[in-house]
Amino acid sequence: MGKRIGFGLIAFLLYNALVFYLGWNVYTWLHVAFSFEGTVIFGVIWTIVAYSILIERIHHKLRLFKIIGSYWMIVIQYGLLLFPLANLLVWLLPNLQIKWVGYVVAVLLLIIVAFGSYMAYSPVVRNLTIKIQKTNPVQKPLRMVIGSDFHLGILSNKAHLERFVKLSNEAKPDVVFLVGDLVDDDPIWYVEYGMSEVMKQLKSTYGVYGVLGNHEYYGRKIPLFVHEMAESGVNILQDETILVADSFYVTGREDKTNNDRASLESLATTVDHKLPWIVMDHTPTDIETPSKLGVDVHLSGHTHLGQMWPNQYITRKTFEHDYGYKLKAATHTIVSSGFGFWGPPIRTNSRSEMWVVDVEFCK
Repeated sequence: MGKRIGFGLIAFLLYNALVFYLGWNVYTWLHVAFSFEGTVIFGVIWTIVAYSILIERIHHKLRLFKIIGSYWMIVIQYGLLLFPLANLLVWLLPNLQIKWVGYVVAVLLLIIVAFGSYMAYSPVVRNLTIKIQKTNPVQKPLRMVIGSDFHLGILSNKAHLERFVKLSNEAKPDVVFLVGDLVDDDPIWYVEYGMSEVMKQLKSTYGVYGVLGNHEYYGRKIPLFVHEMAESGVNILQDETILVADSFYVTGREDKTNNDRASLESLATTVDHKLPWIVMDHTPTDIETPSKLGVDVHLSGHTHLGQMWPNQYITRKTFEHDYGYKLKAATHTIVSSGFGFWGPPIRTNSRSEMWVVDVEFCK
């Protein structure tokens, strides 16, 4: 308990030091460029903005602070990259006017937001064809649509879900897989904005299947989420293995956030390995075990490929396979960067995406 309190105090002090540093830079520029003198007013507003990510958790109706907090995270990420460079320039070049340096930083931030918003809200389709050394009873390729990390809520909204449904239906899939983090913590916005009406429009031959991600656990409303998904035509698999159309097996794992989740070995006991076996596991922590157990296709999300530059260097160090397609022994592993976004409604290192994967079978 003492260590937790100590760690929390250090984190609190570091965060406030960061807030002060960023605020001091912004206030200095406003003072020099516009002769702004409202120190107290600025301090109050800046503090509210800095703590909006906590304020919005008081009640879900404080949605404005959710939006403010999301954009505040952009200021933190890129302010920490741009402000020190601006300070260094002013220090090395005393004749350089602060107001013009501030204008350049402001324009760069606007460009980042504009570019990142485009990358977040204009998804692309990734196409892939893989071959499995098994026979399929229906004697034809299996077309899968894969989406993950929608984080449906206030900013990743109903219109964004409509984009996914449109792209998915255009692909005419045999099966749709939704690989976790479908909602942004609390499913209340999914319900309130009527997103179920859109999700119901997903069309496929063999159905729509999903799993829980870490953010469904953070929302602590899993029963409500599972119910809403069922009403939307999405079968959420919670440590379950099912046989679909007597043609292929699908296993949906609980996210690693659940320390009591079943092992993949225990979920493999009902699998007849003469048929294809597809596994959904939101977080790609372990792709070694699936390859050893003979999983044919392993689907994950979670990483967002860092979402904002240069975070991709963290995901590369954290996961053996943090994005895209990889053949691990005989297991085809796919990690999507996600169709939505978490926190800041921008992507500067990846683009919102949907995967269309054609699985061909051969002896």
